[in-house]
Amino acid sequence: MPIEVIVGDITRVEVDAIVNAANERLRGGGGVDGAIHRAAGPELLEACKAYPGCPTGDVRVTPAFRLAARHVVHAVGPVWQGGNAGEDDLLARAYRNALTAAHAQGARSIAFPAISTGIYGFPRERAAEIAVREISLWLQSGREPQRVVLVSFDAAGEAIYRSLLEKLEGFITGG
Repeated sequence: MPIEVIVGDITRVEVDAIVNAANERLRGGGGVDGAIHRAAGPELLEACKAYPGCPTGDVRVTPAFRLAARHVVHAVGPVWQGGNAGEDDLLARAYRNALTAAHAQGARSIAFPAISTGIYGFPRERAAEIAVREISLWLQSGREPQRVVLVSFDAAGEAIYRSLLEKLEGFITGG
């Protein structure tokens, strides 16, 4: 299956690029964002300071410093506001932009957290559907990165991803 699903720590996944569920200020925070900043070291924050910020749905790229990856793609997902404020489109855009940015950096592999599902409150199942759809469409294009890892912090998130991927397996792999 072209999309891998694991439960684990995204800072330890060996890929060319990892995606950070960043905030618009790009200054670190809690959850995945904080974990990535801690693992990468203080140089990551300094690199982020080169940017005045990042609008929701967009991304910025920095070196990964002390991480196993070469690049960190900082993707800003939307804060959930009930579903009628364009959140789905903004989240889809964040995934597409992250893949495009990784491609521009020559990344052949990328790992994603569940963007916007932590403190931003995006419903996990809905966010997973968007992630799987956007990644599947990307993989069909044949462009790199072609190895995509969805990293969940718990078994419940893993189950959501696996359920969605089982439904799409024939579609994704062409079988």
